[in-house]
Amino acid sequence: MAEKAGKKAAKLPTRDQIDKRYKWNAESMYATRDDWRKELEAVKKELPKIAKLAGTLKKSGAKGLAKALNKVADTGDRVSRLYVYAGMAQAVDTLDSEAQGFTGQAAGAAAQFSAASAFMEPEILSIGKKTIDGWTAKDKDLAVYKHYFDNLFRKQKHVRSAEVEEVLGLAGEVFSMLPNTRDMFAEADMKFAPAKGGVEVAQGTIDKLMIDPDREVRRTAWQSYCDSHIALEDGLASNLVTALKGDVFYARVHQFKGSLEASLFENNVPRSVYESTIETFKKNLPVWHRYWKVRRQALKVDKLEHWDIWAPISKNPPVIPFDKAVDNICNALAPLGEKYVSRLRKGVLEDRWVDVYGTVGKTSGAFSTGCKGSFPFVKMQFTDDLSSQSTLVHELGHSMHTWFSTENQPSVYSDYSMFLAETMSNFNQAMLRAYLFDHEKDPEYQIAIIEEAMDNLHRYFFIMPTLARFELEMHERLEAGKSVTAADMNELMADLFEEGYGGQMEIDRHREGDTWAQFTHLYMNYYVYQYTTGISAAHALSAPILAGEKGAAERYIRLLSTGSSIYPIDALKKAGVDMRTPAAMEKTFEVLSGLVDRLDKLTKNR
Repeated sequence: MAEKAGKKAAKLPTRDQIDKRYKWNAESMYATRDDWRKELEAVKKELPKIAKLAGTLKKSGAKGLAKALNKVADTGDRVSRLYVYAGMAQAVDTLDSEAQGFTGQAAGAAAQFSAASAFMEPEILSIGKKTIDGWTAKDKDLAVYKHYFDNLFRKQKHVRSAEVEEVLGLAGEVFSMLPNTRDMFAEADMKFAPAKGGVEVAQGTIDKLMIDPDREVRRTAWQSYCDSHIALEDGLASNLVTALKGDVFYARVHQFKGSLEASLFENNVPRSVYESTIETFKKNLPVWHRYWKVRRQALKVDKLEHWDIWAPISKNPPVIPFDKAVDNICNALAPLGEKYVSRLRKGVLEDRWVDVYGTVGKTSGAFSTGCKGSFPFVKMQFTDDLSSQSTLVHELGHSMHTWFSTENQPSVYSDYSMFLAETMSNFNQAMLRAYLFDHEKDPEYQIAIIEEAMDNLHRYFFIMPTLARFELEMHERLEAGKSVTAADMNELMADLFEEGYGGQMEIDRHREGDTWAQFTHLYMNYYVYQYTTGISAAHALSAPILAGEKGAAERYIRLLSTGSSIYPIDALKKAGVDMRTPAAMEKTFEVLSGLVDRLDKLTKNR
């Protein structure tokens, strides 16, 4: 199904040309789009009922409070399902105007739900912790909310009045559309010049083009991709600055020192964790500098350019069809037990969790999405290679996390924090990589495995911490009242990458500096650093399982099942990883260094 890059191959297929078994199971959520519309209207009718509960919680007692909380949780689940359906429908086809409308309607419903339920937390706080603790101790239906209450009272000084929280909920509808606007710029409006030989450049093809053996195809594809973003960079910059100002706005209204503190506070993550992530990354940049040198030597080029970052080194990279990838993934994750593997296999091959192949109008990149009451869906573009297999196992790490969490936790804890999310995805990749190293002994295959590993580490252990440094600086400038323009962003971004390349790579400062425009992740307040903490925790968790340590797999399954029932730092500590120290990140740099050594040895005398 995958188009071969570097040739004038057929254009991307349309969705009606793709076999149903490779498309997401939309009908498992709503049999028809009319059913989605009916559910939207039904949910809207529930919102006034929730709003009418305002002022009644204290006099209703423990049972009344439990009933109100369950009502809000149930309605929240319904809103989430509406949102997941709309988001997936748009993501798989941005040319579907009806789906675009659904996204806006779902965002509106979410904002209305937030406004209708905004009274809940201020009113619970007004009851007082002593009374709430007493009710919780005596009422089993309310007891499930104990961690929720403890966390709420921890956040008490940052919760405003019901009126203010209602306004903030309504404002969420406006701010929530900013990443969607960015995606419309990038995915629907942006036009790309073809690469060398007339090869189509699109959001769905760029990743494949960047691993093309023809250096001129890679160069022209990358430059076309960057130039199309640059052509719209003033609008993209204005949109991103508005989103960042939204972060600052919410932080100030909730009386935090800054947007970083506001973001970290939500999951009870110490600021030192963020600072340690940045400092450990900067300290270990020489490992990356050595990798760039080894890559240049392996490619036998005089100067390493940006379009060489993903250039193939293996002379015979493996072809991996989708079904074979699923088999490899299931074999690699066998140490986690039959329940995990059988649920994953059934989800992918029978329940159609995955929207597999690139099609006209499908957004770039990959993600997993889902909620209580839905399958955990994956959107990607599979291209029959190690990279696609790696993306699939990564997203299935998220999906299995969602499945275990929603299956084992009540609605109030069925979601999990962003801090934990990237641990499970990268854990899966580490397990698959170890399996392939053990089972594929051909030197060229081993080189290909290292290339996949380095691509993954480059994204999560180089790009993301670099974006984290960028994000912190941009927020701090806005908090200081300074102006931020596209030129400011480009200059800082280019400086950070130049430091990361350590003189081992040629720099095209404008195109390199425009990287910020290519990542929707920056619209999620201080999200990107969690890729770095996640991949670090992943290696720390996978090591004892791969070593056969008794109880390690069981600890991991328990971690998957915790949802948000305890704080993420504490959940990881119970599973055996203390992210309050840099130990896991330092260990991952040792893994990175070992891969560089291995690549150097395998390519030295070829």
